[in-house]
Amino acid sequence: MNGRVQTEARFGVSSMVAPLRRVALRRPGRATLEADPARWHYAGPIEPGRLLRQYDAFAECVAASGAEIEWIEGAEDDGLADAMFPFDPSFMTPGGAILLQPGKALRQPEVASHEALYRRLGLPVIGAIEAPGVAEGGDLMWVDERTLAAGRGFRTNQSGIDQLRAMLAPFGIEVRAFDLPIWNGSAACLHLLSLVSPLDRDLALVYPRLFPVALYELMRERGIQCLEAGDEEFAASGGMSLNVLATAPRRCIALDGFPETVRLLRDAGCDVTCFDGDALCIPCEGGPTCLTLPILRDPPPPATKAVP
Repeated sequence: MNGRVQTEARFGVSSMVAPLRRVALRRPGRATLEADPARWHYAGPIEPGRLLRQYDAFAECVAASGAEIEWIEGAEDDGLADAMFPFDPSFMTPGGAILLQPGKALRQPEVASHEALYRRLGLPVIGAIEAPGVAEGGDLMWVDERTLAAGRGFRTNQSGIDQLRAMLAPFGIEVRAFDLPIWNGSAACLHLLSLVSPLDRDLALVYPRLFPVALYELMRERGIQCLEAGDEEFAASGGMSLNVLATAPRRCIALDGFPETVRLLRDAGCDVTCFDGDALCIPCEGGPTCLTLPILRDPPPPATKAVP
């Protein structure tokens, strides 16, 4: 194995759907199990035993996909109820990680545990979002390896997006902003990835009623087919039925209990693994994608040379 392959095998993400090789997780701790739903804006009371069983089943699904799991460490008494959703406090790119600045103030202390993770694994950090900027990973979506879509809303603002642009420009990556709706207000969790889940380079699941028109048009221009999720299951799940984690092109992990959404995915040729998340994901407003922090996905295939 040459040096270049060894470097690529440690970190690097420029896709939402390329095979997931290395991922960080954080198991729910006491702060989650004892969380005050009103303070953390959770949709319902926490059932600790069921939540932990469902989390462990989800982690088994991730391991079964072939991804190597790195566990994020944290103190049992750190008070960070949302830390089991590691997608938001940092973001991996082809050049290294970016430490973000969550728009939900209660989540900002989580960034330190991500910085410690990268230090422990020996992975580069290329920058950090600084106030007044805020940015969360749930608002960031790779359209392709050179285009990153950023949802501009309550969790990610213009200053955060401008800082991301400056950090990623040296790598030839364009960051394009798309406005999100107010929906249920600033306390609710509405990310860009609440409204879209990429499934393959040319396929995505979207919720059209809230989806940004300009991003929809860009995806269509790039040849991405948009499967449109229905209203009933989106409403019943608080949007979590749409939160699908691609572990490889057209291979994904989704919440059980939403058969119409799963049927839509399978009819499009997706291999879907389902897990119970009614005590884990729906009350806490975070789905399979939120529960992961991709560290390494396979790089895109080299461009093919046109035959004269």
